Amino acid sequence: MVNIVDSGSKHAPQEMEQFLPGEGKVMYKIQPRKSDTEQALAGNDFDPFALRDNPHPTTDNETLTHLLKASLGTGILGMPFAFMCSGLIMGIFSTIFTAFICTHCSYVLVKCGHKLYYRTRRTKMTFAEIAEAAFQKGPKWCRGFAPVAKFSILFGLFLTYFGTCSVYTVIVASNFEQLISHWTGTPVSLRMLICIMLVPLILIAWVPNLKYLAPVSMVANVFMGLGLGITFYYLVQDLPPVHERESVVWSTLPQFFSITIFAMEAIGVVMPLENNMKTPQSFLGICGVLSQGMSGVTLIYMLLGFLGYLRYGSATGESITLNLPIEEWPAQTVKVLISLAVYCTFGLQFFVCLEIIWDGIKEKCKKRPTLVNYVLRTVLVTAAVVLAVAVPTIGPFMGLIGAFCFSILGLIFPVVIELIVHWETGFGKFNWILWKNAIITLCGIGALVFGTQAAIKDIVKAYSNNENVGE
Repeated sequence: MVNIVDSGSKHAPQEMEQFLPGEGKVMYKIQPRKSDTEQALAGNDFDPFALRDNPHPTTDNETLTHLLKASLGTGILGMPFAFMCSGLIMGIFSTIFTAFICTHCSYVLVKCGHKLYYRTRRTKMTFAEIAEAAFQKGPKWCRGFAPVAKFSILFGLFLTYFGTCSVYTVIVASNFEQLISHWTGTPVSLRMLICIMLVPLILIAWVPNLKYLAPVSMVANVFMGLGLGITFYYLVQDLPPVHERESVVWSTLPQFFSITIFAMEAIGVVMPLENNMKTPQSFLGICGVLSQGMSGVTLIYMLLGFLGYLRYGSATGESITLNLPIEEWPAQTVKVLISLAVYCTFGLQFFVCLEIIWDGIKEKCKKRPTLVNYVLRTVLVTAAVVLAVAVPTIGPFMGLIGAFCFSILGLIFPVVIELIVHWETGFGKFNWILWKNAIITLCGIGALVFGTQAAIKDIVKAYSNNENVGE
């Protein structure tokens, strides 16, 4: 057996490069390992994952639960309508393609974040901080754009997710309004129900961190799963032959992509989830948390879309719950379960808004940070509810904001960051990274154009209706 004797060096041994005999002692000359270029750049003594300090880290399963909840939102209920826009066969392949693009962009964002951890010697970064660091460490011509990139991402994320919180409030209140009106035969004020939602929403917003929010997301997944299970029960009744439905539809295919991208997209929660993981390396990889979560989400989206369109054909509603018979108690149960799932999801969407504002003010609130944090949570929730009360028809407007923000934030920004991060090291053989990102950018521009077009049509439709939603 060979004994290793300390030669007086300060660094910990990593790998033997050279065997040197001397004075009867065995010594090893230690050199940093070069297998990781980014680690070599930062110094062999820096491991961002080992040095990360999380007081309440989440496990892989808890992170997977959050990811599923973020991706399995109310947008999934529009998948049968999306399949009507694409056809059965085209819908299957288009769903896989859309899921691949969205997952890849999330993967690119996290991967670039891991590279930048070593370059900046930081243990965690938000989406906006990754963009800022990429521009700062990139070629000289782009360094001046670092503050603009950071502000654009923060503004877009806050606008989108704060609006989503307001929309979720309206969705929950609207479902209960329909049920109460059906049960009692008396119309109920939607605005009054939204106001009643204030206290429950504040309570869920007070959940301190993602670690303690994981059980809430699990409950939300159970509610959504039960709701979808009952919906599938209706969908498999009296299914017609497949040949009676369109297999491929080209004319409305862009509308399919606009629905599916914004239903699946969860770019805003990716970095908060990674930053709070106990083992952030497990987020990526073929069998990583991201791949597992998005694979399951894709299968559920395809199954619901296929069966929904097959069952109802051209009568498929924009939300599949519109096709369920409201007079039957299982259909009513679906509305209750989905409303509860949306309510439980509110905390995860709200966490994105909270993190953006809190990161900007926490250095100024060192005297009583906990008190200020909870006051901030209360104020933000109250503002979201006030917005929902003031504009109960906010949904179509959020569709417009989502089309603009998610296409840019979810598809275009990640690939731009990747190009800048790889600017000096190259874009791979035949510049494949460059060509790949050019295709994704075109997809993002298409999502922006067609998503905006669809959202504007929804706004016109909502305000051409003479019924007063708030009464």
